[in-house]
Amino acid sequence: MKNAAFLLVLFFQFVGAQELALVKHDGKFGYLSKTGEFAIQPTFKEAESFSDGMAGVQENGKWGFIGPKGNWIIEPSFSKVKCFNSGVCMVEKDKQWVYINKKGEVLKMPTSEKLFEFDEGVAFIRQNGKVGLINPKGEIVLQPTYDIIKPFDGDFARVKSNEKWGVIDKKGKLVVNNEYDEIGEFFKNITWARKGEQFGLVTANKFTAIEGVDKIWDFNTEDNTFARKGGKIGFIDLKGNWIIEPKFKKVKAFFKNLAPVDENGKWGYINLKGDYVIQPTYDDAEVFGPDGLAPVKEKKWGFIDVTGKLVIPAKYDITAASLTSMFKKTEKGFINGLARVKSGDQWGFIKTNGEILGGKWYKNAELFKK
Repeated sequence: MKNAAFLLVLFFQFVGAQELALVKHDGKFGYLSKTGEFAIQPTFKEAESFSDGMAGVQENGKWGFIGPKGNWIIEPSFSKVKCFNSGVCMVEKDKQWVYINKKGEVLKMPTSEKLFEFDEGVAFIRQNGKVGLINPKGEIVLQPTYDIIKPFDGDFARVKSNEKWGVIDKKGKLVVNNEYDEIGEFFKNITWARKGEQFGLVTANKFTAIEGVDKIWDFNTEDNTFARKGGKIGFIDLKGNWIIEPKFKKVKAFFKNLAPVDENGKWGYINLKGDYVIQPTYDDAEVFGPDGLAPVKEKKWGFIDVTGKLVIPAKYDITAASLTSMFKKTEKGFINGLARVKSGDQWGFIKTNGEILGGKWYKNAELFKK
């Protein structure tokens, strides 16, 4: 009996945590499971992707929220909705934006000149032109004291005050003092920054310039990033030492010890010694993903493995909208065994072996979300 109860709990946890993809089929929106079958049939005229276990959908001109089984959790009564995050969502009702919880109850929050969506447990609040932070309980975590707070990347966010940048944590504590003209994302207690004309790294609140550098990109998932010197780009480590001297026109981030680089308009992949592992033959190339595959472009996009073998033919278009910058981790390529691709004017998902998920294509398809 104990084993049966345990398996039952696991089953419900699995159902509650499954990822679903919003797709458009025959003019209606529904939600696809990773089996390739519809978990929620396409019956909605308008719908949004799942977030925080709920999805906004429209019925008879009003928006409400459904759960992963397609059941109504909050009946449709709103003119506009955002996405749930941290158990809270912004909705518009009677021409006024408010916060609600997962029961649909309006939450009492501190007065703000503008409402901001919650993200990773905090939301911005703006009073008298200054920005601070609140939590989902409506408590002010950080009094509005900054001119700008950038979205949090994990537990840290860049802040600007009196024309100078620093970094705070989610409690509003400064982890990098506001004294820089530019600053990057915080990674392993390190960030890059510009002070006057000098670029360098900030470690334990101490700035160390790197001679001759005029740009540094954010650290991402690896203990290295790239920097530009004399018009060429190379790679530095967490201490600011060159591990690959600047000699490339364009590069992208390392992952699985391989990084895409451009040489004379063609892209290939180098290792941490700066040697080519995959020769520059592609019109474009993206960072390797956890599945060991990377998107590469000939006339269309395909996927190679770490040996450079083309394992999925170059016949697709891939998600361009998610590529926010050439140095940030993107959602371009495979995510947990599936990649969103376009063939002609139809969208779908391919597996790492090249098979089409469910053997079907759709007018539109968004990424899988919980």
